[in-house]
Formats: sequence, C-alpha cells, structure tokens
Amino acid sequence: MAASLSSIFTIHPHCALRIKLNTHSFNHTHKLIQHFFITSPPKRCRFITTPFALKFSSSFSKTPKFNDENNVPSLHHFISQAQAQATPPALTASDTLPHIDDVASSEVLPRGRIYQETYGCQMNVNDMEIVLSVMKTAGYEEIVNEPESAEIIFINTCAIRDNAEQRVWQRLNYFWFLKRHWKSNVATGRSHSFRPPKVVVLGCMAERLKDKILDSDKMVDVVCGPDAYRDLPRLLEEVDNGQKGINTLLSLEETYADISPVRISKNSISAFVSVMRGCNNMCSFCIVPFTRGRERSRPVESIVKEVAELEKEGVKEVTLLGQNVNSYNDAGDEEVEPGVDWKLSDGFSSKCKVKKVGLRFADLLDRLSLEFPEMRFRYTSPHPKDFPDELLYIMRDRHNICKNIHLPAQSGNSNMLERMRRGYTREAYLELVDKIRSIIPDVGLTSDFICGFCDETEEEHEDTLSLVRAVGYDMAYMFAYSMREKTHAHRNYLDNVPEEIKQRRLTELIEVFRESTGQCFDSQIGSTQLVLVEGPNKRAPETELIGKSDRGHRVIFTNMPVPDWVDSDGDRIPRVGDYVEVRILKSSRASLFGAALAITTMSSFYNVGQNEAVASL
Repeated sequence: MAASLSSIFTIHPHCALRIKLNTHSFNHTHKLIQHFFITSPPKRCRFITTPFALKFSSSFSKTPKFNDENNVPSLHHFISQAQAQATPPALTASDTLPHIDDVASSEVLPRGRIYQETYGCQMNVNDMEIVLSVMKTAGYEEIVNEPESAEIIFINTCAIRDNAEQRVWQRLNYFWFLKRHWKSNVATGRSHSFRPPKVVVLGCMAERLKDKILDSDKMVDVVCGPDAYRDLPRLLEEVDNGQKGINTLLSLEETYADISPVRISKNSISAFVSVMRGCNNMCSFCIVPFTRGRERSRPVESIVKEVAELEKEGVKEVTLLGQNVNSYNDAGDEEVEPGVDWKLSDGFSSKCKVKKVGLRFADLLDRLSLEFPEMRFRYTSPHPKDFPDELLYIMRDRHNICKNIHLPAQSGNSNMLERMRRGYTREAYLELVDKIRSIIPDVGLTSDFICGFCDETEEEHEDTLSLVRAVGYDMAYMFAYSMREKTHAHRNYLDNVPEEIKQRRLTELIEVFRESTGQCFDSQIGSTQLVLVEGPNKRAPETELIGKSDRGHRVIFTNMPVPDWVDSDGDRIPRVGDYVEVRILKSSRASLFGAALAITTMSSFYNVGQNEAVASL
C-alpha cells in the first residue's frame, strides 16, 4: 500500500523525449535552458522549464587537515570545502520560457515513488523527515512501504559502529538486485516499480565512505551527506543525465532551520526536533565531528515555531536533538557582552573554546517550557561537561521538562577517560552525579559505555563495573569498541584488545547493569506517576495500555474506564495522547506495572496553577 503525503497520482505508461537546446547569449551571460517534451495518451504536449543549474564536476572531499595541537579539523578546511561548490544564481522570470498550463494537474506524471530506511540515532530519523520535506517540495509526493514499489530508494545510514555499516551493506546488496534485475523482477512479480529504482545513500556513512560506495559495481546512484539534503533533487537529475550524484560538503551554518519536516509517523503524540548539529568535542573514539562537522545551532525562534506547529498537530512530547545538544548556542547576529565565559560543569574541560556566547540550552528550555505548558520536553544526546547549575535548576523548576538526564560516561577509569579525550575524571563525573541528584532528587540517569577501548586493562574495566554499581542507572547503551577511520584513536592508538575479550567484558557490564537497574525500578513502587499513553501493550493489546512516565520508564496498566478530570464527563477508557495518573504496584528490570486512577492534565497533576499563586503572595 502506498501512503500519499498529499495526493495519489495515477501512473500511465508513457514515453519522454528530452531535448537540450544550445546555449544562447543574453546580455553577455551564458545561460542554459532545458525543456522536456512529454507525450502521453491521449497525445498532448507540454513544455516545462526546469530550474537553472550549472553542472559542476563532482569532487570528493579529502581527508581533513588537522590542527596540530588538538587534531581538530581546522576552520579553513570547512570554509574551503564550502567555497568549492558555490550555488549559482537563479534565473529571473524574464530568463525563462512561459509555461503552457492547458494540461490538467491530474495528468501531470508523478516524479517517482519514495521508499526509505533509516538506521542509527534519533537525529537520523529527524533528518529523513527533512529529506521527505525537500523531496515533497520538488514534486516527489508519494511514499511507499516496500522497496519493490519504489522508483527512489533512500537509505539513511550510521557510521558510529561497524555492525551498523554491515547491515547497510546487506540492504544495498538487495537494492542492487532490484535495480540490476529490474526487468526480470517485474516480469516475475517480485517488483512493482515503473522503472529501475535509483538508490540514494544518505547520512554519516555517506560522508565517511563516499568513494567506496560509489565504486561498488554501480550499486548506488547518489551519495548525499548530512548537510546537503537540499541538493537531492539536482543530484537525482544528474543521474538522469548519466552521471553519479554526490554532495558531501559539510556546512558551517545550520542548514535546515527553515524546513518543516514531513513527519514519518503520522498521528503520533511524540516528535523529534533538531536544535543543533555537529560536535566540537573530538573524543578520540568518535567519528561524528568528521561526518557531521562543527557545532552550529538553530535560532530559538525557528525552534519555537516548529514546536508550535507540532502542538497544533496534537503532539504531546517533544525530544530536542543534537549531537551535543546541551552545548546549544544561539549567538545570532547580536552583539554579545565581552568577557562572557562559556560555563561548564564543575571539574570538566573542553578542547574547543567558544568565541561568541548567545542563548544557551537553559534559555531554550526556559522559553519552550513556558510557552507550551502542556507539552513534555526531553533532550538527547548531551555531554556531561555542559551541565551548568542554571540548566539543572530549570529542569527542577519546570514541571514539563522531564526529570531524565542522559549522562554518557563511556568508562569509569580516569586514565581511560583521558585516552578517550573526554575532558573529565571519574571523580568529577561522580561529583556531577551527586550534584544532579541533590538538585533534582527523583531524576532518572542513563548512560553510554564502551568496552575494550584501546589498551584497556582488566583493572580499568573493573573501574567501569564499579561506576555502574555506584551510580545506579535507569538504562544504558553498552557496546564493544570498533575502530573508526579518521578518528584520533585511529591515528594514534592500536585497537589491541582481542574481540573475545571485548565481548566478555561487554557481557560482564550488561550483567552488572541488570543487577543495579532493578533497584531504580523498584524504587518507584507505591508512587503515583503521570503517564503519557502511547497505545496498546503489544503483548496484551486487548486488555492493557502502555505509556511513558516523566522519568522515561515504560508503564503498563489495565485498559479500563477511569474518571475523566479533564472534561468532567464521567468515566472513559484512556486514549492515545492522554495523561493518566497511574499508581505503581510492581516492577521488572525494564517496566513498571500499575493501576490507572484518572485522566488528567500536566498542570493539574503538578498543581502548577496553585504553586504559581502561592509564589505570587
């Protein structure tokens, strides 16, 4: 089944003839005008002018030159890349031929159906929504649910770990089969596309492995990096002209602030909103600065506008996204008071100095939480260095900022943290944990850990296990280390921990985590939680509902009528998007189980109006 974003077009067999006219001289400026002469039953003709574009020869980005002191890609590297491919000026109205508008819109053929797959982080999900918005504007309206029915296949990739890349290569092999054997696939009913699909690789893997991807036996038609999605329509046209399409230039500015994403999940109560891109931290194991570029933040106003649109669509929970989301810095064009310092968490350092300080992450949360009091806000993924006190106090004081903090540790040993270039010690990390819990007592903490990083000893591994026991995380992402090219570790260290030892240490870490996380869930028994209903529990869809608490825990409760305190209209069964008070009765290591008490609002549950009245006395 094909889900149309705005309308469903009927596709008829047709033939198309492209005629290229020679260049003409207008006012000493050479301009290229292309016309498409399309005929389809019944035979009718139409001239279509396409946007003017100069055809640049594709060039591959070279390995960045590094600042000798910190191995950081220099600013000149990104500027030179950006200048290498300037955007040509658009034609004015007088430069184009008039349209012939005598063909009904229903007879205009759709440009191709789209299928998409997304791998990796939540930022990639949001990026795909931006891609669909760009394509919709260019006339690519229809999305299908299977690659066999698509004329354009997008695969949005992740380069953080090797296993993610291997899954992408497996899918590319299948897409190559659909394209290479298109005629026989159609004849046997395996495919239902109307022409061989164009395969487009997007995202971090596209940036990291562009040469290898394009050289893979005509497997891929277009390679497009994270900052170049606006260029996709032009790159697809280059494929029609018999060329490979590639644009992996990284930007120095926020690229998509003015684009309203086309949400992949319709009628959803939650959404992701990107507030910044890139990362300046240069951790020795991480490829993100090389695939995503330098940090740049969206203006606050553009974020507020997008969240307001989501509120109108019924979204109740927004997750703010960024590679280092709490380093958000909307410096804008205004003059900044000289001498303003970039405040870090106590005991933390950064290799990258911020020259111009504007509105920070606490300011953004302050604005959003006040303007949208009935909408929950979460954020990911932060860095522990960017938790100044004002951010913690904003989280404590605002009822709609979820009391859940992702605090990636990566290791529990100070020597290992130094080799990882994390900018803190074990002691500083634990002091930050204590400060967070003193300011926000019921906070939920989650984390990231890497097992088997270069030169890791058994003693250093034991320190990581003891850190997990000491902190007691609600949830953690745990991985065996995989070396990534271009990183500081790739240039300076040896990946010398055997794979079997990595896997053994990972197993031990998971077991220790499971022992400690049960205590976090058990501590919620007897409490009353505000749960945002997400839908039926898949294990018992007829009798149970599932939702998420403020702290991020999954909460399961019986599907039965409860008092409706919002509309005061008696009892009813909670629906998706309702806030429900739930008394927690028992727990497991991954979920809470309880009994629904009533349907309510965030303001009522937290007595926001009453607290404000008391504060004003």
